[in-house]
Amino acid sequence: MPSRPNKTHATTASVNAFINELPKEEMRDDCRALMKMMHELTGDEPYMYGPTIVGFGNYHYTYASGHEGDAPLAGFSPRKPALVIYLSAEVMEPALLTKLGKHKATKGCLYVKRLADIDVGILKSMIKKSIAHTKKMYP
Repeated sequence: MPSRPNKTHATTASVNAFINELPKEEMRDDCRALMKMMHELTGDEPYMYGPTIVGFGNYHYTYASGHEGDAPLAGFSPRKPALVIYLSAEVMEPALLTKLGKHKATKGCLYVKRLADIDVGILKSMIKKSIAHTKKMYP
């Protein structure tokens, strides 16, 4: 049975225009810092993945169910309550999360109000591990 296409996909919208339209300067600054970090870690330029996600790199996945698609190797989304940083669930290690600082976490999302609230070195390590894990799972 063919899988349904993903609702979210890469677009040609301007990342800088999206970031510049954010209402809070601190959020814009944090987004630019994340963009710099993710660019350094992936070697890829940012692109819009759907209307609100800034993505870097790309990988193709196929699940056991047969569903398949493309997604960013690394990415984040500035939402009103917090920045959402997308990571593979396998890097959400309690030992790292405990040291990270003020955040909330779900299976594959890290929610951070401000980068100043967390240890950015630990975040960088987590993003790096997430990229490596994703590349290993979906070569």
